Amino acid sequence: MKADRHEPRINRYGNGQALAEALSADIAAALQTSIERDGTAVLAVSGGSTPRHMFEALSRTKIDWSNVTVTLVDERFVPPSHERSNHRLVATFLLQNEAAFAQFIPLYGEGLSAPEAAANAAAKIDALEKPIDVAVLGLGTDGHTASWFPGSPELAAVTSVEQEKTVMAVEAPGIPEARLTLALPALRQAQTVVLHIEGKEKRDVLEKALEPGPVEALPVRAILRQTKQPLQVYWSP
Repeated sequence: MKADRHEPRINRYGNGQALAEALSADIAAALQTSIERDGTAVLAVSGGSTPRHMFEALSRTKIDWSNVTVTLVDERFVPPSHERSNHRLVATFLLQNEAAFAQFIPLYGEGLSAPEAAANAAAKIDALEKPIDVAVLGLGTDGHTASWFPGSPELAAVTSVEQEKTVMAVEAPGIPEARLTLALPALRQAQTVVLHIEGKEKRDVLEKALEPGPVEALPVRAILRQTKQPLQVYWSP
């Protein structure tokens, strides 16, 4: 399998707030460019504690949010009321202020099994009939991104360039609930792929992932080695 490998572009900032302001401005500009070109834009975001300040900054940017669709890179299989829900995080910090006018496609589905919810979300994302414009990924200290975890039974399938499903239900060792996640093809086709990381520990994981080695050990290697465009890393200490 031939990789479309590009060296990532590292954007360094002095602190998390400076990173949040810069990244939110760059995302907003990319979305506005897509709106002007296509009439619509699609943004996929990740959860965790790292993006909260960026979400807040992005929510205040003045673009045509009514023509933006927001979805999730991945989700825990829990309802939006759950404290671990990425839906809840995005609704609280991003889908407010100016961004309250955006459309939102959740991955979780009430009353559905995890595979059924994945298929339901995939159908809605596929119906947009355009690639994701901006995908914002995180990075775990175990080398996971999205919900591509070391030791996951579905890791090979979800990180295959041949995978036809846009969204998959996955399991991982030590993870208490099933996960829903975008598969590699949906992310590698994005116009802009961002890796948003903070702290030396995660920067060290990234440096290790850029070295030769199996995807199974550090799953973020799948996107690092298969991007259509150079991956943009936004990092602060």
